[in-house]
Amino acid sequence: MYQASEQRYEKMDYHRCGHSGLKLPVVSLGLWHNFGDTAKYERMKGLCFTAFDNGITHFDLANNYGPEPGSAEKNLGIILKENFKSYRDELIISTKAGYDMWEGPYGNWGSRKYLLASLDQSLKRLGLDYVDIFYHHRMDTETPLEETMGALDQAVKSGKALYAGLSNYDGPTMKKACRILNALHCPFVINQNRYNIFDRTIEQNGLKTEAVREGKGIITFSPLAQGVLTDRYLNGIPADSRFVTDGRFLHKAQISEDRLSRVRRLNELAQSRGEDLARMALKWVLRDGAVTSVLIGASKPEQILDNLKVMDSTPFTEEELKKIDALVLG
Repeated sequence: MYQASEQRYEKMDYHRCGHSGLKLPVVSLGLWHNFGDTAKYERMKGLCFTAFDNGITHFDLANNYGPEPGSAEKNLGIILKENFKSYRDELIISTKAGYDMWEGPYGNWGSRKYLLASLDQSLKRLGLDYVDIFYHHRMDTETPLEETMGALDQAVKSGKALYAGLSNYDGPTMKKACRILNALHCPFVINQNRYNIFDRTIEQNGLKTEAVREGKGIITFSPLAQGVLTDRYLNGIPADSRFVTDGRFLHKAQISEDRLSRVRRLNELAQSRGEDLARMALKWVLRDGAVTSVLIGASKPEQILDNLKVMDSTPFTEEELKKIDALVLG
């Protein structure tokens, strides 16, 4: 039986999620990759044990994470049942619904029918009575926002979720959703969006500014740009790259020679700071306090431990931030 490290809370930093009472670890574990039915169970357990032993209390999922869709929730559910029963109240478990999950008109997007049915299915796969955060996974322009937000509100008030979240929303839509949820007295506390040195969409579409203004947290995924902002691509494209093995998640434009040239110069800057590129990239996401937590993926426990070094990273100087902008935006 797994026994968590007694020192698990000694080094981790926890940030308050906007103006709420919820705190999240600076680094959270995302189960987007490496937790589907193609993954080895012992390796999945090792990732969860390493994360929790080092203060990562937050495990993030979605209904469609796999492969196959639903398998990441199912596999985590087994790990929770066999190893984490006594630690449930120390964990934040989140899931989402919004992408294609089952056949027919009710297995996708943002209808009340889909969201509440999906949450019931997720809880069954996870073996839980509730999740801590339930997200709508993407904006749906064809469903009234009031209906989608009403479904999140019901999820919370039914006791099947403690907090509501929005994922992949832009600033204006998040602001409208916030007004609806505030009127319903629903504890909407967090936004989940892609954000890294190269992808600054949340700055461009107003999400980052509006989240801070509304007192909502932000948790970001792909902080390392699917591995591009690490040392893996400094000497070209490795044979086991996601670009080679699975073209769904890493595309040609993301690893063009121009992009890799910029990555190499960013790496030189990281070395001048006495750290590796991944650590600098994670620190950049957290640099101004607007982001509550960064979601990392991992295939090996060592990757989790390496990413936790971001807590020891020194703050950026204004000159360094300008250099990064010039390398990426110039």
